[in-house]
Amino acid sequence: MPARTRSPVGRSLLTLDLPVESRGQRLDRTLAERLPGESRASLQRLMRGGRVLVAGRPARPSDKVRGGERVEIDRPAPEPSTLAAEDLPLAVLHEDADLLVIDKPPGQTVHPGAGARGGTVVNALLYHCRDLSGVGGVERPGIVHRLDKDTSGALVVAKNDLAHRALAAQFKARAVDKIYEALVWGRPRAGRGVVDSPIGRHPTARTRMAVRSEGRASRTAYRVLYTRGPVSFLEIRPETGRTHQIRVHLSSLAHPIVGDRLYGGRKDLVRLDAPFGEILRAYSGLALHARRLAFTHPRSGERLAFEAPRPRDLQDLLDRLERLPEAETAGASR
Repeated sequence: MPARTRSPVGRSLLTLDLPVESRGQRLDRTLAERLPGESRASLQRLMRGGRVLVAGRPARPSDKVRGGERVEIDRPAPEPSTLAAEDLPLAVLHEDADLLVIDKPPGQTVHPGAGARGGTVVNALLYHCRDLSGVGGVERPGIVHRLDKDTSGALVVAKNDLAHRALAAQFKARAVDKIYEALVWGRPRAGRGVVDSPIGRHPTARTRMAVRSEGRASRTAYRVLYTRGPVSFLEIRPETGRTHQIRVHLSSLAHPIVGDRLYGGRKDLVRLDAPFGEILRAYSGLALHARRLAFTHPRSGERLAFEAPRPRDLQDLLDRLERLPEAETAGASR
């Protein structure tokens, strides 16, 4: 297990021995696997700054592991956050001394970035909480995982570093149960299935992800609950957590999510006749909702599960579709 000590100037010094079974693997990948809560990108930044030593010598991200080496990681003291606390609505599903579970509304970004310095979930959390974990860095305090801006639903937030690392380890070990709902275009041939396709950055459109052979392993299971005319309502269980994973995988099946402008979810609206066209054209959101989140509490060990209600506009859309004729229920008999 990694050992942590505190240096006189407030920095955190972590030491660990590299396992023999990682021989031949890149150093940054091995360290990311061994250190829950640390991303490869953050470790690479530390290496470039000379803060990671292997056998007493500065390490590079691409160095190959031999096995048995002693690694020392010198984390700088946390920088003071310049983010503003904002009195924004925050729908809290659960809160205790270690974590919060919130219901993120559609249209809100989780953390500040180049395009948004305010109005984010993090700004709301800074107003709501006295302390948040610092593992994610000054721009992402408390953030263990993310939902896309236009995706609604359950999101867990860590109040301290112990909770952050324990929750991050569960996400990495695929021990967190995640259930999403999505309204997609078309009718999948099978009532249920699994998309097992690697995902990486799109080769030309840098804001998009794509199924790519050299991408990271990604798996998404789905089940068709029912169909209504040109659309189907799916229950989705992502087994991995890649950026835009559900959206990319469903688009790769030629069933993009309704309202997904980035991955083709608006392309059929113009050709639709009434009444489906009228109903679907009136919906301006992304029909993707993180309905359920279940994990083990980092301190008590209790298994917890939380459900986030659908946002009103998505529920209204589903209600209007269900009242239409020519409905076919798909999930119950497959």
